[in-house]
Amino acid sequence: MHPASLDSPTRPPAHRAARAAALFCVPSLLLLLLVALEWKPLISLDEGIARTTHRWAVADPGLTRASRILTDWVWDPWTMRALCAVTVLWLAARGARRLALWFAGTCVAASVVQQALKAAVDRPRPVWSDPVDSAHYAAFPSGHAMTAAVVCGMLLWLLRLYGVGRTAWRAAVTLAVLSVTGVGVTRVWLGVHWPTDVLGGWLLGALTVALAVTTYAYGPGRHGASGS
Repeated sequence: MHPASLDSPTRPPAHRAARAAALFCVPSLLLLLLVALEWKPLISLDEGIARTTHRWAVADPGLTRASRILTDWVWDPWTMRALCAVTVLWLAARGARRLALWFAGTCVAASVVQQALKAAVDRPRPVWSDPVDSAHYAAFPSGHAMTAAVVCGMLLWLLRLYGVGRTAWRAAVTLAVLSVTGVGVTRVWLGVHWPTDVLGGWLLGALTVALAVTTYAYGPGRHGASGS
């Protein structure tokens, strides 16, 4: 079964993806600007939330241990990238080579943008006298949050493109929401990211997916995926 057109009545039209991209662009750029300029009200809010969640994490070692397992193994960016790789291979095996390349290109582009923004903003991570976890490199945006948002968002769109059944769709949405939300919460809970790092990762991830869907919808071969 080949994926149908994005203009099919059973799937969101292409112009909706373009509108979503425009919608996510504004808060993404605004948050990026405020973080880069170290806007004091935002920094104070970040610090207040981070201090509270860190205090809870120290007081609840069992939940903290579970959070580390989830963030380091289940929702780790490399786990998400492996899921992306499996999907690309599956698409290629079905003859959807153009779609496979587009899917892989989107995930690679997201990683490049993520790392470039980290280097450009160069935001320090939270520092604690009694840390419960550690992480390296710059903080904004959260790589875990952005990668999960991109991969889960792309997989959901791919399921719609292939006309997955209602029950499977609801299960996939539930799992995606749980994963994207959960990985963000664990990063803040473990004290390795500020809340706005996670929010930035979510927004930029959603923007990436919206732009990717728009590009696919208006690009060549949008009515099929079997060509080379």
